[in-house]
Amino acid sequence: MTPTETPRIQAAAARNNAEWCAAVCRSHGIAGDFGDTVWSSARRTHPYYPDAVTLRPDARPADVLAGIDTASPGCSVKDSFAALDLTPHGFAELFTARWIHRPAAAPAPMPASLRVERVSSASELGDWQTAWHGGDVTADVFRPPLLDDPSVVVLALHDGRDLAGGAVLNHGSGVVGVSNLFAVDAADLAAVWPATVTAAAARFPGLPLVGYEHADDLAPALASGFTELGPLRVWLRGA
Repeated sequence: MTPTETPRIQAAAARNNAEWCAAVCRSHGIAGDFGDTVWSSARRTHPYYPDAVTLRPDARPADVLAGIDTASPGCSVKDSFAALDLTPHGFAELFTARWIHRPAAAPAPMPASLRVERVSSASELGDWQTAWHGGDVTADVFRPPLLDDPSVVVLALHDGRDLAGGAVLNHGSGVVGVSNLFAVDAADLAAVWPATVTAAAARFPGLPLVGYEHADDLAPALASGFTELGPLRVWLRGA
């Protein structure tokens, strides 16, 4: 990938992620709006998902804040290019992360040791979500309407009959986003990544994979053939 390609791919990753956030919001009955520089929701989104996602590095604070509810606590913004300073507006940095990219032509990962199946029913999605959040029944993020969204594929990875992990793929903006990847046992994370990559390549041949990770979750992605693109920052506004 050339230096001139990196900004283009990062912009595609940002928009793809905004499309995923929009899909999650739709499944909760929340409408969002795509502008030139920002996707935003005027109604408060789920705590795990932002109220706005910047789509271009030249997005300004005014572009972001105009379409979201900053009056009540819990408002969050995904600053896709780590280019904003929202501290004067009552926000604090929640975390920073790195966009990641895996070219479609990258060599295949090591053979997957896990069986991959598409989640196709509400009950399967409920079990998947329980495993994703370690049994926290209050984490009602993934709702059945997501399974009817043609851009979304929820993957369950099995070791024998047991659920070993999972991930979400979303297709849009010329790339495939990989998100919400987890392993039930942290030791299985090294197997979950290559299984997910293999499944994504089979379902969306010829398309690059993108996503973002931070802290200790970044290394397993890089070991599966991803490279870093650039930074992003998530901002949270308190009371």
